[in-house]
Amino acid sequence: MIRAVLFDLDNTLIHFSERRFFESYVPQVSQAFSDIMPIDVFSQKLILATQALLKNNGQMSNAEYFMNVFCVGYEEHRDEIWKRFMRFYENEYDQFRALVSVPRVVRRVFLQLKKKGVKLVIASNPIWPLQVQMKRLSWAGLGDLQFDLVTHIENMSYCKPQIQYYEEICSKIGEIPETCLMVGNDPVNDMIVANIGMKTFLVTQGAAFDESALELSRSILPGVPTEIPTPDFRGPLSRVPGAVAALLGNNKV
Repeated sequence: MIRAVLFDLDNTLIHFSERRFFESYVPQVSQAFSDIMPIDVFSQKLILATQALLKNNGQMSNAEYFMNVFCVGYEEHRDEIWKRFMRFYENEYDQFRALVSVPRVVRRVFLQLKKKGVKLVIASNPIWPLQVQMKRLSWAGLGDLQFDLVTHIENMSYCKPQIQYYEEICSKIGEIPETCLMVGNDPVNDMIVANIGMKTFLVTQGAAFDESALELSRSILPGVPTEIPTPDFRGPLSRVPGAVAALLGNNKV
């Protein structure tokens, strides 16, 4: 019996070029810190601290771990640095909406699943704060929906593809992996959860399913496994409610 459905966000619910996004995002956010550190230093620290999140072992939040690494040599500015990140995300992040397209079926899929009474989780890699995750959900037309959990940098202490990330989600929503379905476009980061018994749905929808599009995220968070479990389901996002219906033991979408 499936009791919860977990969704990846990037290139599952919203589509964009990761490379184009980071080529736009990094120079823009760097400017907000130019009086504290040189732009090239900021860029290096941003990548280093993001990569370091894979070493977080659950002893602290990803936010604290990120800041511990990012602020080396700038400890006296730690509070101000965090405030500036938050200010940038609040006031400037919406400019990147122009880089994103949204599959027309996204909202319909979630409304169909709401009717089935399953828990809904946004299982996006928790390297962003909640306000960014909520902005992106709003872009997807889901800003008004209630979720049982949205993972973000402050409420998680692991990252994909660490299997503990998924175990932490299960603990937070009170479910075991065998009663959950993970939906995502990344054969590594998302499908790895099959190793602990969770059902998986690999979204293969147009340009979003492109192995080369995953290279940038893998370079930012290196060390991913080489063996990829075979997904239980695969296809466009629109077929997710049907897969859930099958797992619930009925064919009604």
